[in-house]
Amino acid sequence: MTQPPQIKDGEPQSLIMSHSELITYDLQNQIATITMNDGGKNLMSPQMLAELNKALDQAEKDLAIVIITGYDNIFSAGFDLKVLKSGAKKAFTMLNEGFALTTRLLSFPRPVIIACNGHAIAMGVFLLLSGDYRIGVEGDFKIVANEVKIGLTMPATAIEVCRQRLTPAHFVRTVLLSEECSPNKAVEAGFFDCTVSSHELLMQKAMTVATSYTQLDLDAHYRTKLRTRKHLIKALKRANRFDKLDIVRQGVKRMFKK
Repeated sequence: MTQPPQIKDGEPQSLIMSHSELITYDLQNQIATITMNDGGKNLMSPQMLAELNKALDQAEKDLAIVIITGYDNIFSAGFDLKVLKSGAKKAFTMLNEGFALTTRLLSFPRPVIIACNGHAIAMGVFLLLSGDYRIGVEGDFKIVANEVKIGLTMPATAIEVCRQRLTPAHFVRTVLLSEECSPNKAVEAGFFDCTVSSHELLMQKAMTVATSYTQLDLDAHYRTKLRTRKHLIKALKRANRFDKLDIVRQGVKRMFKK
């Protein structure tokens, strides 16, 4: 594995910014900030998922530590329900790519920090739980996996993602009962590692944490990550295969209550 470029005192700081329709990619000092902004709820549509993966591809090329955040008061409201209900083929592709993204983040070569700027719902929660370090902002925001509430059987992949970070009691209430969690309770539940009091402090904290991670031996970080999550990654791959068969067997529309 190639060692990340080392920045010496006095050297000019790197600054690379790029924009797509839904994503802003900002690289500074080997820290890539990926900001989702679809002008609404930051839905995990096929296009959003494709652009997130493209940004992560760039971060890998840049050997960058990653910060993922959202726009305004919504981190992500989850999968695009219009796509879910539009037909099995499109829904199958979107769900598969969404859960593949969680596996990619959990095995990403560099540390991944989630700066959750507000509401995180359904797939937004699973994205949140796939980070190595997760920061929330205090406020009237809800963190909820609402699949059961809206009539969707919780996918096996989502269950495994929740299981690996949430405390046992909150895992049950999150997965089976669609319980909402406020940012103030989210650290105790396992959604966040810490919270801050404002959006300004959120990005300051995320950058401070990311900068501290540049002092890690990043090869050792990656090898340890793969070793630590070996059984989880295998479980996620098994769960993903099950979900693919489940979607084909049931049909997405039949997974929803009429």
